[in-house]
Amino acid sequence: MRGWMLAALAAVVAMGGTAASAQVSVGPIQQTTGTFEDKFRQFEGEDWPTPTDYRNASGAPGHRYWQQKVDYEIDVALDEGDRTLTGTETVTYTNNSPDRLGYLWLLLDQQNYRRASLAERSRTVGSDTTLSVNEVVRVQRFQEWEGGFNDLKITGADGRDLPFSITDSLLRIDLPQTLGTGETFTFTIAFTLPLPETNVVGGRSGYECFTKAWEDGNCIFLAAQWFPRLAVYSDYEGWHNAQFLGSGEFTLEFGDYDVSITAPADHQVSATGALQNLDILTAAQRQRLDQARTADEPVYIVTPAEAAAAEASPARSGTRTWNFAAANVRDFAFASSRKFIWDAMGVEQDSAEHPVVMAMSFFPKEARPLWDSWSTKAVAHTLDVYNQFSITYPYPAAQSVNGPVGGMEYPMITFNGPRPLRGDDGSLTYTERTKAGLIGVIIHEVGHTYFPMIINSDERQWTWMDEGLNSFLQYQAEKLWDADFPARGEPRQIVEYMISENQVPVMTQSDSILQFGNNAYAKPATALNILRETVMGRELFDRAFREYSQRWAFKRPTPYDFFRTMEESSGMDLDWFWRGWFYTTDHVDISLDKVIAVSLESADPEARARAARARFEAEPESRTVVNNRGIETVTERDPSVRDYYDETDAFTVTATERRDAAKARTAAEADANRRQALTFDDNVYRFTFSNRGGLVMPVILKLNWSDGSDEIVRIPAEVWRRNSQTVTWQHVSSKTLVSAEVDPLWETADADRANNGFPQSIQPSLVPLAPQGPQAPNRMRDDDRRVTPDSLRPRAVTP
Repeated sequence: MRGWMLAALAAVVAMGGTAASAQVSVGPIQQTTGTFEDKFRQFEGEDWPTPTDYRNASGAPGHRYWQQKVDYEIDVALDEGDRTLTGTETVTYTNNSPDRLGYLWLLLDQQNYRRASLAERSRTVGSDTTLSVNEVVRVQRFQEWEGGFNDLKITGADGRDLPFSITDSLLRIDLPQTLGTGETFTFTIAFTLPLPETNVVGGRSGYECFTKAWEDGNCIFLAAQWFPRLAVYSDYEGWHNAQFLGSGEFTLEFGDYDVSITAPADHQVSATGALQNLDILTAAQRQRLDQARTADEPVYIVTPAEAAAAEASPARSGTRTWNFAAANVRDFAFASSRKFIWDAMGVEQDSAEHPVVMAMSFFPKEARPLWDSWSTKAVAHTLDVYNQFSITYPYPAAQSVNGPVGGMEYPMITFNGPRPLRGDDGSLTYTERTKAGLIGVIIHEVGHTYFPMIINSDERQWTWMDEGLNSFLQYQAEKLWDADFPARGEPRQIVEYMISENQVPVMTQSDSILQFGNNAYAKPATALNILRETVMGRELFDRAFREYSQRWAFKRPTPYDFFRTMEESSGMDLDWFWRGWFYTTDHVDISLDKVIAVSLESADPEARARAARARFEAEPESRTVVNNRGIETVTERDPSVRDYYDETDAFTVTATERRDAAKARTAAEADANRRQALTFDDNVYRFTFSNRGGLVMPVILKLNWSDGSDEIVRIPAEVWRRNSQTVTWQHVSSKTLVSAEVDPLWETADADRANNGFPQSIQPSLVPLAPQGPQAPNRMRDDDRRVTPDSLRPRAVTP
């Protein structure tokens, strides 16, 4: 603590200082004996980790930043009949950390399909009174099928078995000797993996077979999390070995991949990376692929007719091996099917390494015409927009694959689900929602190539860092696709969630999040939209966001690196914003409680008296006096009781007031400032705002003037710095104010618009006619039995 602070504290103690305004500084946190809460206090030393040589205080990687590297050589074969993968992977692990490692942790995400897995045993259901068809079918499938890795065998470079142990979805290899800084360790894993039927048991991978009476019986295979992968070892957590419970996605290391995929001879394969053996394609397909690089519209590489021919006559035997290579990626996925139609087009970009990126789509005939029309174009549009906001796309391809997975991302390849609808009569239609859903999910999943496949955040710990940032850019891309696109990201759309029950802060760990979609996707995306459009402005925000993306491309950022970079690059202190939107469940509700028009009183006592009399006469008369009219008072009946005070009133100017006014005029002539002030005749308006939602925000105020004009004044959030509950703010104008409104453009997610206006307006609300309550049980009616008025207790008829 600084010397002057100690001296001041000693003085307060010596005086027995207990006043409500006394403050004591303990580290970065201000403690106050009154009700003051400092929503602008700094995060440093409180909730944010101390900067290190690995990640510094500016939000950039430090001069000693490091991360591990893991390279894979994999041979895998797809058995279409058994729905099984059989693979062998050789892994080379490079220890770039300053630590010696005695063991390695690997991820076995597919273990969550074990019947006794932590994920399965901790599953909960939404209701204890219903059981859906899907739940029953899933339970039945797990009675006859079980997923997870089988036949695991791990050997070292010398061919000897390596000891390992499995803890639910994690595998630990004990190293023969500790691995030092800069050293590498190579080992091989053999495995088999039964693929799940995705539409039955759920998940991010698996297969879908088209087995309805009018379908062709062929299948689509999507392989993801399909091989044992190294867990992360980082500077801020050590081993990232949280179990996979289903929602928290995958934190992985970068490396180089060389993958050979053996599939049935008539299958088309799409995968992470670039196809190395192009001669596996026909000459015509290779020619179309070259043509697509410079085409303005998508070009079929595998045509609908070629795919239909393969479906009509499936290969009964034979295989082909596809070889893909990918440099500096953090995962590998692939898709395989004879049903695939394949189209592509080149996307030009400012990159010496990849001046053209191939945007490509793979889809069955059941996805037409939606996919032909929009999939590849949506991929290309995503690259254009995300390149502007973040980094230039660093890979040769970006792919969208249709299958049973509704939406999931991996490096250079994404799985997306929407298809048109086929009626029982064979008619083909699609809804506007399906069209928007297809374009939106492709933008979102391809966008994930940037966040987190390149800007490599920890999804399992901070889901919002990939889902929220990506949803923010998805919103930007959707609005640049079509201004009327039904995108999620408008502040008005998040209000209902922010005032709902059972919320947790955005910074909550993935597996503990409530209302997952709103918390991890919508709220942070909306917060960033408000930050860009309302708080920072586009120029400052866009520059800072690009700097964050470029700093942390192919590295592992934390939320604190993002927060610090946005502040350091823009020159704005945003701790109040992060605290409100990311660390609390407060909401925005700023009320305009009162407006007062203040004016200088005249120096002329006669003018002051006239003004005071006018105000008095504008007040309503006493109700008693009004009702007493016609009844003679004493002063009216008897003039002798009247005196000077009955002939004058409180508004009479006295001789003393005139003398004092004359003296004041003489004094004002000698005081230039006072003389200048007396010429002021503008209107001074004082606005009292209260923060009813708890989340401090800028106050956007629309002022409507008597001449028919209006203006919007943007009051910065710092107006709340001395009192976060209520403030009075002043505005001066020569115009006369008629009315005012807070957040007129609906840009701050204000939850209650009824208190935003002054004078307050009547809020319209349409309500439906309430339906009649449910009828009581009536077994007689339901059993088609009826009675007559006399059938139960007939009465005698009086003659």
